[in-house]
Amino acid sequence: MGNRVTLKDVAARAKVSYQTVSKVLNGKASVAPATEARIWQAIEELGYQPNVLARSLRKQSSHLIGYSWHPMPPDQANPILDKFLSSAVKAAEVAGYHLLLFPTLPNQDPTHAYQQLISTNRVDGFILSSTNYDDPRIRLLLGLDFPFVAFGRSDPTLSFPYVDVDGRAGTRQATEHLVRQGHSRIALLAWPRTSRSGTARRNGYLEAMEAAGLSVDPAWIREGEGTFQVGYRLTQELLQLPEPQRPTAVVAVTDPLAIGAMRAAQDAGLAVGPEFGVTGFDDTPGIQHLTPPLTSVRQPIWEVGQRIVEMLTQLLSGRQPSETQVLLPPSLIVRRSSLRDGSTAV
Repeated sequence: MGNRVTLKDVAARAKVSYQTVSKVLNGKASVAPATEARIWQAIEELGYQPNVLARSLRKQSSHLIGYSWHPMPPDQANPILDKFLSSAVKAAEVAGYHLLLFPTLPNQDPTHAYQQLISTNRVDGFILSSTNYDDPRIRLLLGLDFPFVAFGRSDPTLSFPYVDVDGRAGTRQATEHLVRQGHSRIALLAWPRTSRSGTARRNGYLEAMEAAGLSVDPAWIREGEGTFQVGYRLTQELLQLPEPQRPTAVVAVTDPLAIGAMRAAQDAGLAVGPEFGVTGFDDTPGIQHLTPPLTSVRQPIWEVGQRIVEMLTQLLSGRQPSETQVLLPPSLIVRRSSLRDGSTAV
């Protein structure tokens, strides 16, 4: 093994004094943003790991847990996020902590706010969500040995504490259900391949189709953002395929995509359920009141929030959780949008 990277190594790479690096790490420096960014870049490139034990002895706990999210447009609700935050806030309060919420905009450096909160000792740890491949936040926090627990996984080569829902199992259940309803030409409304959770959900669909001995026409897999408008457009495209190739059912990786698919099928004169099966994902509140009610995969979001905070607060107190990588099963809630006989399920 090589020698441990020191503050002086970081200072040399960033072309500043090691005192400046130390002050930035401890939130006591007032330097130009470009200089601070250069220091954090050097820390990440060199893999510098501060002496966390010594630092914890010098500072008192803030009893704050940082959480960032991507704000939705004002006219769009996010009930899944609301449920997750309600669960996490309640669990944190029981453990004597509070959540510090900070938004991250799409074009922002996702690590900058994390660096600032760490350097100023404003949080004791982080909850991450919307994790993806080669996630820079995970690499930063692992490099700094800073406590965090993620809602979601990343690259298999990265080892870190997480709680996740088995999205692959969810779409596999939905596809198997449509196969049992007699469908053989089943399409998938998917996220782009760059999405880690989207890939898991895509694989569940492919596994179920293969297990059923059904071939997948490449034209049946359509990609786009998880919105109603995209679901409507992609389903229109599917319904314009030649009749022998045209799907009779759709598995969607989000409820808005599924709702768009339902509307497109209805506008094409098809009865959703008996003539065109549709399943969604997330079991968003209110979808049971659609016409017909939407079949969807329900994630145990409340349990996710509870388990993440429990794991993180154990780490912050110096205890080792019994599990540090938890994968929770989803459940398929069957309603009339996927039933060919039109009967009521729930």
